[in-house]
Amino acid sequence: MNPPLIEVRDLKVYFPVRRGIFGKTLYVKAVDGVDLVIDKGQIITLVGESGCGKTTLGKVIAGLIEPTSGVMLYMGKDIRRMSRREYMKYRRNVQIIHQDPYASLNPTKTVFQTLSTPLRKWGIARSRSKLIEKVSELLELVGLHPARDFLFKYPHQLSGGQRQRVVIARAISVNPLVIVADEPITMIDVSLRIGILDLMLDLQKRLGSSYLFITHDFGAARYFTAKGGGLIAVMYLGNIVEMGPAEEVIHDPLHPYTKVLLSAVPVPDPELSRKKKPIKLKSLDIPSPINPPPGCKFHTRCPYSIDKCSSVVPELVEIKKNHYVACHLYT
Repeated sequence: MNPPLIEVRDLKVYFPVRRGIFGKTLYVKAVDGVDLVIDKGQIITLVGESGCGKTTLGKVIAGLIEPTSGVMLYMGKDIRRMSRREYMKYRRNVQIIHQDPYASLNPTKTVFQTLSTPLRKWGIARSRSKLIEKVSELLELVGLHPARDFLFKYPHQLSGGQRQRVVIARAISVNPLVIVADEPITMIDVSLRIGILDLMLDLQKRLGSSYLFITHDFGAARYFTAKGGGLIAVMYLGNIVEMGPAEEVIHDPLHPYTKVLLSAVPVPDPELSRKKKPIKLKSLDIPSPINPPPGCKFHTRCPYSIDKCSSVVPELVEIKKNHYVACHLYT
Protein backbone atom coordinates (compact mmCIF):
# COMPACT_ATOMS: atom_id res chain seq x y z
CA MET A 1 0.00 0.00 0.00
CA ASN A 2 1.38 3.38 -1.07
CA PRO A 3 1.85 6.03 1.66
CA PRO A 4 -0.27 9.21 1.44
CA LEU A 5 1.15 12.20 -0.44
CA ILE A 6 1.18 14.38 2.67
CA GLU A 7 0.93 13.37 6.31
CA VAL A 8 1.42 15.58 9.37
CA ARG A 9 1.53 14.21 12.90
CA ASP A 10 1.18 16.31 16.05
CA LEU A 11 2.31 19.38 14.07
CA LYS A 12 3.01 22.51 16.08
CA VAL A 13 4.01 25.98 14.90
CA TYR A 14 4.76 28.57 17.61
CA PHE A 15 5.82 32.15 16.84
CA PRO A 16 7.79 34.17 19.43
CA VAL A 17 6.17 37.57 19.92
CA ARG A 18 7.73 39.42 22.86
CA ARG A 19 9.44 38.92 26.18
CA GLY A 20 7.44 39.02 29.38
CA ILE A 21 8.36 41.13 32.39
CA PHE A 22 10.66 38.39 33.73
CA GLY A 23 12.43 37.79 30.44
CA LYS A 24 10.31 34.78 29.48
CA THR A 25 9.66 34.34 25.75
CA LEU A 26 5.97 34.24 24.84
CA TYR A 27 4.66 32.30 21.87
CA VAL A 28 1.64 32.50 19.61
CA LYS A 29 0.45 28.91 19.24
CA ALA A 30 -0.67 29.19 15.62
CA VAL A 31 -0.85 25.43 15.02
CA ASP A 32 -1.03 23.36 18.19
CA GLY A 33 -0.93 19.62 17.52
CA VAL A 34 -2.57 18.84 14.15
CA ASP A 35 -2.83 15.43 12.49
CA LEU A 36 -3.79 15.46 8.81
CA VAL A 37 -3.49 13.16 5.78
CA ILE A 38 -3.83 14.17 2.13
CA ASP A 39 -4.12 11.30 -0.34
CA LYS A 40 -3.61 11.36 -4.09
CA GLY A 41 -6.39 13.22 -5.92
CA GLN A 42 -8.11 14.19 -2.66
CA ILE A 43 -9.66 17.54 -1.72
CA ILE A 44 -9.48 18.67 1.90
CA THR A 45 -10.95 22.04 2.87
CA LEU A 46 -9.86 23.88 6.01
CA VAL A 47 -12.55 26.17 7.46
CA GLY A 48 -12.36 28.49 10.45
CA GLU A 49 -12.18 32.03 11.74
CA SER A 50 -9.32 34.36 10.80
CA GLY A 51 -6.33 33.64 13.02
CA CYS A 52 -7.18 29.99 13.71
CA GLY A 53 -4.01 28.71 11.99
CA LYS A 54 -5.34 27.68 8.56
CA THR A 55 -2.82 29.65 6.50
CA THR A 56 0.09 28.70 8.78
CA LEU A 57 -0.74 25.00 8.36
CA GLY A 58 -0.98 25.47 4.59
CA LYS A 59 2.41 27.19 4.44
CA VAL A 60 4.03 24.41 6.47
CA ILE A 61 2.66 21.83 4.03
CA ALA A 62 3.93 23.93 1.10
CA GLY A 63 7.39 24.11 2.68
CA LEU A 64 7.31 27.87 3.31
CA ILE A 65 7.37 27.65 7.13
CA GLU A 66 9.35 25.23 9.26
CA PRO A 67 7.32 23.60 12.04
CA THR A 68 8.32 24.03 15.68
CA SER A 69 7.76 20.33 16.36
CA GLY A 70 5.93 17.32 15.00
CA VAL A 71 6.42 15.27 11.85
CA MET A 72 5.77 16.30 8.25
CA LEU A 73 5.92 13.44 5.74
CA TYR A 74 5.90 13.59 1.95
CA MET A 75 5.27 10.18 0.36
CA GLY A 76 6.24 8.58 3.65
CA LYS A 77 9.55 10.47 4.04
CA ASP A 78 10.26 13.03 6.76
CA ILE A 79 11.07 16.28 4.94
CA ARG A 80 13.68 17.14 7.58
CA ARG A 81 15.65 14.01 6.69
CA MET A 82 15.47 14.31 2.91
CA SER A 83 18.49 14.75 0.70
CA ARG A 84 18.67 18.01 -1.24
CA ARG A 85 17.47 16.23 -4.38
CA GLU A 86 14.47 14.70 -2.57
CA TYR A 87 13.62 18.01 -0.91
CA MET A 88 13.65 19.89 -4.23
CA LYS A 89 11.37 17.24 -5.73
CA TYR A 90 8.96 17.74 -2.81
CA ARG A 91 9.03 21.54 -3.26
CA ARG A 92 8.23 21.14 -6.94
CA ASN A 93 5.33 18.78 -6.28
CA VAL A 94 3.66 20.93 -3.60
CA GLN A 95 2.65 24.36 -4.91
CA ILE A 96 0.66 27.22 -3.35
CA ILE A 97 -1.93 29.67 -4.65
CA HIS A 98 -1.66 32.77 -2.47
CA GLN A 99 -4.63 34.74 -1.21
CA ASP A 100 -3.83 38.13 -2.74
CA PRO A 101 -3.28 38.11 -6.52
CA TYR A 102 -2.27 41.79 -6.32
CA ALA A 103 0.67 41.04 -3.99
CA SER A 104 1.72 37.59 -5.22
CA LEU A 105 2.74 38.72 -8.73
CA ASN A 106 5.93 40.72 -9.34
CA PRO A 107 4.74 44.07 -10.80
CA THR A 108 7.96 44.46 -12.81
CA LYS A 109 7.57 41.17 -14.71
CA THR A 110 5.27 40.33 -17.60
CA VAL A 111 2.97 37.32 -17.53
CA PHE A 112 5.41 35.51 -19.82
CA GLN A 113 8.37 36.20 -17.52
CA THR A 114 6.38 35.06 -14.46
CA LEU A 115 5.22 31.79 -15.99
CA SER A 116 8.39 30.96 -17.93
CA THR A 117 10.67 31.14 -14.85
CA PRO A 118 9.52 27.83 -13.24
CA LEU A 119 9.41 26.15 -16.66
CA ARG A 120 13.03 27.10 -17.28
CA LYS A 121 14.14 26.24 -13.75
CA TRP A 122 12.73 22.70 -13.87
CA GLY A 123 13.78 22.05 -17.48
CA ILE A 124 10.21 21.72 -18.78
CA ALA A 125 11.03 24.13 -21.62
CA ARG A 126 14.25 25.98 -22.44
CA SER A 127 14.20 27.67 -25.85
CA ARG A 128 12.18 30.89 -26.21
CA SER A 129 9.86 29.35 -28.80
CA LYS A 130 9.12 26.37 -26.52
CA LEU A 131 8.60 28.68 -23.55
CA ILE A 132 6.12 30.83 -25.47
CA GLU A 133 4.31 27.69 -26.62
CA LYS A 134 4.10 26.23 -23.10
CA VAL A 135 3.09 29.53 -21.45
CA SER A 136 0.40 29.99 -24.11
CA GLU A 137 -0.93 26.50 -23.31
CA LEU A 138 -1.08 27.38 -19.60
CA LEU A 139 -2.93 30.63 -20.28
CA GLU A 140 -5.48 28.86 -22.48
CA LEU A 141 -5.86 26.17 -19.81
CA VAL A 142 -6.84 28.74 -17.15
CA GLY A 143 -9.25 30.54 -19.46
CA LEU A 144 -7.09 33.48 -20.58
CA HIS A 145 -7.58 33.41 -24.31
CA PRO A 146 -6.42 34.28 -26.82
CA ALA A 147 -3.14 33.76 -24.98
CA ARG A 148 -1.23 36.19 -27.19
CA ASP A 149 -3.27 39.05 -25.71
CA PHE A 150 -1.91 38.30 -22.23
CA LEU A 151 1.66 37.04 -22.79
CA PHE A 152 3.44 40.37 -22.46
CA LYS A 153 1.08 42.26 -20.18
CA TYR A 154 2.12 43.41 -16.71
CA PRO A 155 -0.01 42.65 -13.61
CA HIS A 156 -1.37 46.22 -13.43
CA GLN A 157 -2.89 45.70 -16.88
CA LEU A 158 -4.98 42.74 -15.66
CA SER A 159 -8.18 42.57 -13.64
CA GLY A 160 -8.29 40.80 -10.27
CA GLY A 161 -9.82 37.67 -11.77
CA GLN A 162 -7.23 37.59 -14.56
CA ARG A 163 -4.40 37.97 -12.06
CA GLN A 164 -5.69 35.07 -10.00
CA ARG A 165 -5.85 32.92 -13.14
CA VAL A 166 -2.20 33.77 -13.81
CA VAL A 167 -1.37 32.76 -10.21
CA ILE A 168 -3.20 29.45 -10.76
CA ALA A 169 -1.34 28.95 -14.05
CA ARG A 170 1.96 29.47 -12.21
CA ALA A 171 0.98 26.89 -9.58
CA ILE A 172 0.09 24.20 -12.14
CA SER A 173 2.99 25.00 -14.51
CA VAL A 174 5.26 22.34 -12.95
CA ASN A 175 2.54 19.63 -12.76
CA PRO A 176 2.38 19.47 -8.94
CA LEU A 177 0.80 16.60 -7.03
CA VAL A 178 -0.56 18.87 -4.26
CA ILE A 179 -1.87 22.44 -4.48
CA VAL A 180 -2.40 24.54 -1.35
CA ALA A 181 -5.08 27.11 -2.25
CA ASP A 182 -5.01 29.79 0.45
CA GLU A 183 -8.28 31.79 0.30
CA PRO A 184 -8.00 31.94 -3.53
CA ILE A 185 -11.30 33.80 -4.04
CA THR A 186 -11.32 36.24 -1.12
CA MET A 187 -9.80 39.14 -3.11
CA ILE A 188 -11.89 38.41 -6.21
CA ASP A 189 -15.18 40.04 -7.24
CA VAL A 190 -18.18 38.03 -6.02
CA SER A 191 -19.35 37.64 -9.61
CA LEU A 192 -16.10 35.87 -10.55
CA ARG A 193 -15.73 33.53 -7.57
CA ILE A 194 -17.73 30.58 -8.90
CA GLY A 195 -15.77 30.77 -12.13
CA ILE A 196 -12.44 30.50 -10.26
CA LEU A 197 -13.71 27.57 -8.16
CA ASP A 198 -15.00 25.76 -11.26
CA LEU A 199 -11.66 26.36 -12.97
CA MET A 200 -9.78 24.82 -10.04
CA LEU A 201 -12.12 21.81 -9.95
CA ASP A 202 -11.76 21.33 -13.71
CA LEU A 203 -7.97 21.45 -13.43
CA GLN A 204 -8.09 18.96 -10.56
CA LYS A 205 -9.97 16.50 -12.74
CA ARG A 206 -7.61 17.02 -15.68
CA LEU A 207 -4.34 16.94 -13.76
CA GLY A 208 -5.30 14.68 -10.83
CA SER A 209 -3.75 17.00 -8.25
CA SER A 210 -4.76 16.99 -4.60
CA TYR A 211 -6.02 20.22 -3.00
CA LEU A 212 -5.74 21.71 0.45
CA PHE A 213 -8.37 24.44 0.05
CA ILE A 214 -8.31 27.10 2.78
CA THR A 215 -11.31 29.36 3.38
CA HIS A 216 -13.40 31.03 6.09
CA ASP A 217 -16.52 30.82 3.90
CA PHE A 218 -18.68 27.74 4.49
CA GLY A 219 -20.57 28.41 1.25
CA ALA A 220 -17.37 28.22 -0.81
CA ALA A 221 -16.20 25.23 1.25
CA ARG A 222 -19.41 23.32 0.53
CA TYR A 223 -19.42 24.15 -3.19
CA PHE A 224 -15.78 23.25 -3.76
CA THR A 225 -15.54 20.22 -1.50
CA ALA A 226 -18.89 18.59 -2.28
CA LYS A 227 -18.38 18.86 -6.06
CA GLY A 228 -14.90 17.38 -5.65
CA GLY A 229 -16.05 14.67 -3.21
CA GLY A 230 -13.65 15.73 -0.47
CA LEU A 231 -13.53 16.36 3.27
CA ILE A 232 -14.11 19.50 5.34
CA ALA A 233 -11.86 20.06 8.36
CA VAL A 234 -12.91 22.75 10.87
CA MET A 235 -10.11 24.54 12.76
CA TYR A 236 -10.28 26.45 16.02
CA LEU A 237 -7.28 28.09 17.73
CA GLY A 238 -4.70 25.85 16.09
CA ASN A 239 -6.58 22.54 16.30
CA ILE A 240 -8.85 20.55 13.99
CA VAL A 241 -12.08 20.08 15.97
CA GLU A 242 -14.17 18.28 13.31
CA MET A 243 -13.56 16.60 9.98
CA GLY A 244 -15.84 14.68 7.64
CA PRO A 245 -17.52 14.52 4.22
CA ALA A 246 -18.70 17.96 3.09
CA GLU A 247 -22.46 17.36 3.03
CA GLU A 248 -22.37 15.50 6.34
CA VAL A 249 -20.47 18.27 8.13
CA ILE A 250 -22.82 20.90 6.65
CA HIS A 251 -26.11 19.08 7.36
CA ASP A 252 -25.17 17.16 10.50
CA PRO A 253 -22.42 19.08 12.32
CA LEU A 254 -21.20 17.50 15.55
CA HIS A 255 -18.87 19.98 17.21
CA PRO A 256 -20.53 22.99 18.90
CA TYR A 257 -18.09 25.34 17.13
CA THR A 258 -19.13 23.97 13.72
CA LYS A 259 -22.79 24.42 14.71
CA VAL A 260 -22.12 28.03 15.72
CA LEU A 261 -20.34 28.80 12.43
CA LEU A 262 -23.14 27.28 10.36
CA SER A 263 -25.85 29.06 12.36
CA ALA A 264 -24.23 32.38 11.42
CA VAL A 265 -24.26 31.69 7.65
CA PRO A 266 -26.84 33.99 5.96
CA VAL A 267 -29.87 32.30 4.34
CA PRO A 268 -31.10 33.90 1.08
CA ASP A 269 -34.74 32.84 1.67
CA PRO A 270 -36.46 35.51 3.89
CA GLU A 271 -38.93 32.97 5.33
CA LEU A 272 -36.20 30.54 6.36
CA SER A 273 -34.03 33.42 7.58
CA ARG A 274 -36.73 34.55 10.03
CA LYS A 275 -37.12 31.02 11.40
CA LYS A 276 -33.39 30.43 11.74
CA LYS A 277 -32.01 31.23 15.19
CA PRO A 278 -28.26 31.74 15.63
CA ILE A 279 -26.65 29.82 18.48
CA LYS A 280 -25.67 32.18 21.27
CA LEU A 281 -22.14 31.90 22.63
CA LYS A 282 -21.34 32.15 26.32
CA SER A 283 -18.71 34.75 25.42
CA LEU A 284 -17.89 36.73 22.29
CA ASP A 285 -14.24 37.11 23.33
CA ILE A 286 -11.84 34.85 21.44
CA PRO A 287 -9.17 33.43 23.80
CA SER A 288 -5.58 34.51 23.25
CA PRO A 289 -3.49 32.12 21.10
CA ILE A 290 -0.58 33.02 23.40
CA ASN A 291 -2.35 31.67 26.47
CA PRO A 292 -5.25 29.46 25.30
CA PRO A 293 -7.67 27.98 27.89
CA PRO A 294 -6.89 24.57 29.41
CA GLY A 295 -8.88 21.54 28.29
CA CYS A 296 -11.05 22.21 25.26
CA LYS A 297 -10.08 25.63 23.91
CA PHE A 298 -13.72 26.35 22.98
CA HIS A 299 -15.17 25.70 26.44
CA THR A 300 -15.06 29.39 27.48
CA ARG A 301 -17.49 30.22 24.65
CA CYS A 302 -19.34 26.92 24.19
CA PRO A 303 -23.05 26.95 25.17
CA TYR A 304 -22.97 23.15 25.72
CA SER A 305 -19.78 22.83 27.82
CA ILE A 306 -19.59 20.43 30.77
CA ASP A 307 -17.17 20.29 33.72
CA LYS A 308 -14.77 17.94 31.93
CA CYS A 309 -14.29 20.44 29.08
CA SER A 310 -12.33 22.89 31.25
CA SER A 311 -9.64 20.41 32.26
CA VAL A 312 -9.30 17.56 29.73
CA VAL A 313 -8.20 18.08 26.13
CA PRO A 314 -10.60 16.15 23.83
CA GLU A 315 -9.09 13.85 21.21
CA LEU A 316 -10.19 13.76 17.58
CA VAL A 317 -12.11 10.46 17.33
CA GLU A 318 -14.24 8.81 14.63
CA ILE A 319 -17.93 9.01 15.60
CA LYS A 320 -19.36 7.99 12.21
CA LYS A 321 -17.63 6.58 9.15
CA ASN A 322 -15.01 9.17 8.09
CA HIS A 323 -16.59 11.75 10.44
CA TYR A 324 -14.31 12.81 13.28
CA VAL A 325 -14.90 15.20 16.18
CA ALA A 326 -12.92 16.41 19.20
CA CYS A 327 -15.65 16.93 21.78
CA HIS A 328 -16.43 15.39 25.19
CA LEU A 329 -20.16 15.43 24.40
CA TYR A 330 -19.57 12.45 22.08
CA THR A 331 -16.73 10.62 23.81
